[in-house]
Amino acid sequence: MVVQYKCPSCGADMAFDSTIGKLHCESCGTNMNIEEMSGDKNARDHKHTHQESASYKEAFDHGAEVHEYHCNNCGAVLITDQDTTATTCSFCGAGVVLSDRLSGSFAPSLVIPFAINKEEAQAAFKKWCKKGLLTPSGFMTADRIKSITGIYVPFWLYDLNGIGTADATCTKVRTYTRGDYIYTETDYYRVYRKVNLNYLKVPTDASEKMNDKMMDKLEPYHYKDLKSFNMPYLAGYLAEKYNYDAGEMFPRVESRVQDYVDSYLRQTISGYSSTTYNNKDIRIHTQNAEYALFPVWMVCYDYKKSEHTFAMNGQTGKIVGKPPLSAAKIAGWFAGISAASFAIIKLIALLTGGPLL
Repeated sequence: MVVQYKCPSCGADMAFDSTIGKLHCESCGTNMNIEEMSGDKNARDHKHTHQESASYKEAFDHGAEVHEYHCNNCGAVLITDQDTTATTCSFCGAGVVLSDRLSGSFAPSLVIPFAINKEEAQAAFKKWCKKGLLTPSGFMTADRIKSITGIYVPFWLYDLNGIGTADATCTKVRTYTRGDYIYTETDYYRVYRKVNLNYLKVPTDASEKMNDKMMDKLEPYHYKDLKSFNMPYLAGYLAEKYNYDAGEMFPRVESRVQDYVDSYLRQTISGYSSTTYNNKDIRIHTQNAEYALFPVWMVCYDYKKSEHTFAMNGQTGKIVGKPPLSAAKIAGWFAGISAASFAIIKLIALLTGGPLL
């Protein structure tokens, strides 16, 4: 089912405006709260015919990568892959939501709406490019942005309980002098620790298309803006459903939280000269997992016939990615460091009367 949100004043398409946090009509300027548009009265939908539905089922059965929908405005074909849940019509630009892909187990519970619009994202990216001290001058001008796309990325948010126990042998070493002798005294301690920790809404992305390390580096997201999911938030953006369910993603988040518990355990054992762990056991249990959509701006930058991909947190503006490096600037930087080091050594030699090393 294709859903498009229509302005009640003029009938034009509305899209979510991150600046005001409402649906906005570019045609007449009307703004409406998401709650007002979450029902059917202002949403225009189109149900597939029996013939179309059969063709979709056949496409899914044969593992096809694209599926056909039609824009309610112009009738143009909307070509998407099987993971897309929101897109825009390439012909008339209307934002559309594919509601049949947001139902059942694929219905998100939560969403963090975009807080940064496209113009702000582009300006922030250009500013970020200019800060690269070792990037080529041509890259720093930031004038080769090929595309910038707002997409809601699927995440699982886990509430987890971590129980960690540690059995360790610790020492305290004291050195003192008595007469002509230096004594070293070592006391041994048997140390036991047990911690019971709860972690709320630990995120992990569930899209096979997104680079996991890049998505991790976009954190943190601020949960004060976390809202109950409503489809109108997706209007005007791209969105995808998850490829991996909560059970499949658990090993990844389990490893992450094990590190948190391990770090906390280590911090509880302090004040000793040495610590040797005889036994350590950390177990992570899932208490709850919720399906959420987080906002990400994906930036494709074309530099010297190669594409570089960057990601921006659509809520905070944090940017991650690896820009190209300038060999000339790197060489100059090392040369400058070497020259400065030699000058310092020479100055020390002159002041102390010692030889140059």
